[in-house]
Amino acid sequence: MLTTSKKRLLVPALAGMSAVLSGTTAFALNIDETQLQRDADTLRETGAAGVLAEVRTPGDRVVARSGVADLKTGAPVQADSYFRIASTTKTFVATVALQLVGEDRLALTDTIDRWLPGLVRGNGNDGTKITVRQLLNHTSGIPDYLDDVPVQKARTPDEFQRERFRTYPPERLVAMALQHRRAFEPGRGWAYSNTNYILAGMAIEKATGRPWQQEVHERIIEPLGLRHTLIPGTSAHLPQPGMTAYRRLVPGGPETDVSTIASGHPDWSFVSTTGDVNRFLQALLGGRLLRPAQLRQMQRTVPAKPFREVWREAAYGLGLMKRRLPCGKWAWFHGGGNWNYIIDNAVSPDGHRAATVFYTSRLGPDQSPIQQFKTSATLIDHALCAP
Repeated sequence: MLTTSKKRLLVPALAGMSAVLSGTTAFALNIDETQLQRDADTLRETGAAGVLAEVRTPGDRVVARSGVADLKTGAPVQADSYFRIASTTKTFVATVALQLVGEDRLALTDTIDRWLPGLVRGNGNDGTKITVRQLLNHTSGIPDYLDDVPVQKARTPDEFQRERFRTYPPERLVAMALQHRRAFEPGRGWAYSNTNYILAGMAIEKATGRPWQQEVHERIIEPLGLRHTLIPGTSAHLPQPGMTAYRRLVPGGPETDVSTIASGHPDWSFVSTTGDVNRFLQALLGGRLLRPAQLRQMQRTVPAKPFREVWREAAYGLGLMKRRLPCGKWAWFHGGGNWNYIIDNAVSPDGHRAATVFYTSRLGPDQSPIQQFKTSATLIDHALCAP
């Protein structure tokens, strides 16, 4: 199912509002609607309940939908569906950190101990030797806390129900991570760790004296008019219209609705829409959120070899990744996954064209998550490689 709306952006403050026009216009750009729908359908066939994809340029927007938003009701996916955007949250948080760097209120060379003295200690983890930069680009060596959170260990629907509303202060999550040996000496390796962004959020709060959520809202969400981007805090409920996600907590077990779960931290908690994610990425790469020096810092990358099975030449900057498209172009992105809510996205280096796809993964016994990720990446490749 595919919908198209042509819109002219009148002023930046109205970037989130569009007028639906009929027919084509002189400023229409080359977005292949048929290819986008074909790619969305192909992605659904890899084992997804529902798929929602949007490609956006300053004067053009195309949306493709496939599958259903809810298996029980059979409700179709809506073009404005809310979705848990998982680790794309990190790009918002890194942007705020870099804005503070540009204001001389935070430095990338600051150690964790500069802002959070004594917090990171144990099992080789040492906050006196880890910098803000190393948090933002995952070269800190700090282990990931995520597998130690009880809800992640749930193996029955009852266990999930007991744990899904439980929240933890950030200090507790950091303590979970520090039960483990550091992965490597700071700056001597690369390993994706959600704990890095728990600490980054805490550092933002120390540098500003305000909650990190307030900083993100006032610096990014409000100025860009991202009216459908939410920081849920301790609320576990997904706004409507939304897409329901399912997970088999044990192989061969029943499918459990996992769409209602508390997640209020700066590593993967945001809720948004394809339109808002695309507008955010366009504003970021278009230079509307960061000064040139800080955007260059964000784009200084290190190899992200574990991701290269899916994304060609993947490299990680400061809360932003880059990948080589099959047409030879580079694109910037940050996808993620949260309880079978999967997001992939990318934006051109000039911020002109952006594409985002949401899907609720529902793999069968013979279906591969890697193949599903590759199929999602192909959808983005086609959208960004178009002339």
